Amino acid sequence: MITRRKTRLRAFGSAVIVAALITATGSYAQNAPTTDEVRSIAQEAATYGLPMVMAYGVMYEYAIDKDSSQYKAPFNQIHSLSNLATPKDTAVVTPNSDTLYSVLWTDLRAEPVVLCVPEIEKDRYYSVQLISQYTFNFGYIGSRATGNGAGCYAVAGPAWSGATPAGVAKVFTSETDFALVLYRTQLFNPADIDKVRAIQAKYMVQPLSKFLGQTAPAAAPEITWPKIDKAMAEADPFGYLAFLLQFAPATGQAAVEEPLRAKFASIGIEAGKPFKTDGLSDEAKAALAEGGKAAAEAIKKRVENAGAVVNGWNISSSLFGDRAMINGDWTLRAAAAMVGIFGNDAAEALYPFGKQDAEGRPLDGSKANYTLTFPEGQLPPVNSFWSVTMYDGKTQLLVDNPINRYLINSPMLPDLKKNPDGSLTLYIQKDKPTDADQAANWLPAPDGPIYLVMRLYWPQEAALKGTWKPPAVQRAR
Repeated sequence: MITRRKTRLRAFGSAVIVAALITATGSYAQNAPTTDEVRSIAQEAATYGLPMVMAYGVMYEYAIDKDSSQYKAPFNQIHSLSNLATPKDTAVVTPNSDTLYSVLWTDLRAEPVVLCVPEIEKDRYYSVQLISQYTFNFGYIGSRATGNGAGCYAVAGPAWSGATPAGVAKVFTSETDFALVLYRTQLFNPADIDKVRAIQAKYMVQPLSKFLGQTAPAAAPEITWPKIDKAMAEADPFGYLAFLLQFAPATGQAAVEEPLRAKFASIGIEAGKPFKTDGLSDEAKAALAEGGKAAAEAIKKRVENAGAVVNGWNISSSLFGDRAMINGDWTLRAAAAMVGIFGNDAAEALYPFGKQDAEGRPLDGSKANYTLTFPEGQLPPVNSFWSVTMYDGKTQLLVDNPINRYLINSPMLPDLKKNPDGSLTLYIQKDKPTDADQAANWLPAPDGPIYLVMRLYWPQEAALKGTWKPPAVQRAR
């Protein structure tokens, strides 16, 4: 989402770093696990911890480290991005450039916060996504979920209980003490940007006590936040996981994790405690390394096989969601984070992604030009809008190009050129087409590997059930 820095956390998603999750060692309890048990626990902990540590890296840059080029605002304060994402936005992989973002990191330890949204015209899509430190989506506000009318909603932490406060339409409960709120507001075209900024200015957040006109409770204790960057994450990933678990209590729905937490503790990963590196045998260290390698391989395989492959596109309606949807499948949660952390539920947005053409060959702008043709009447079926976004296949970041076009979406349809039969062809290549009609439909590609992501906002049943299928990317030469 934001400006490049050398130690961006997106690199944490690589197999190398997943393997590094197990190179650190921990102190054992008196009844130490067997070597096979250490290997198994290390694999599970590496897999479980990956998305949480990735999310902490983003939170640290956005809300804690004021010296970061990615810094947005302190906790419980909304920061609205006034421009669409560009190739300079590097903190989050596969950034959305369809909507303007507003970002809010919440500290829910002392009391809930209240989010108020304005009335928004009925044909403009917006959504407010609520994400816990687990990277679970625990609620939505917006066009699909609550409509475009004005309203106020509370977000509470795991320790809060009580009736829905007066003036609050609904209370959403996070399983973790800190939660991310992502606002997406649709931009119709460049001339529409001031209207979107005016909407963003009306997004409000305040503590529940202030909303109710009551005395504020005592402030939550100060936290000594451990600095994190790529090298630090590689060196002490289990230490970061142990630190984060203190803000993710195994209570409420998360109580199902108690046996898992006990296993982690057996190799030294305990909530809020330092992860020590003494007392392990060479055999245990080897088992940790083997477990981490197995985790890396399993996550990579899950990414490669995320969902069904339809005409070269990977489509899954079960990559992102709440605890019930993930259902203890930590490999799925880790794979989702690597595909694009903080993704939406399928009901909110569906994300077909592709790296291969109709013949199964890798997409590569240095080797070929490509076309993507939607037959007449077969555009992506949505209740809101759709887009096709180009990313660099190596970095999964937006691609710099001479016309600053990073995607083609449905609001652009009036300016695109249809074929005589009513179909729509997008021209995917690194060089601008010489034909004027093709140039109007040009989606600039990198001079190398290509990663395409199709986004269907508020998809219709035809997309969710698979009766509509995205067309294959065809090699032009």
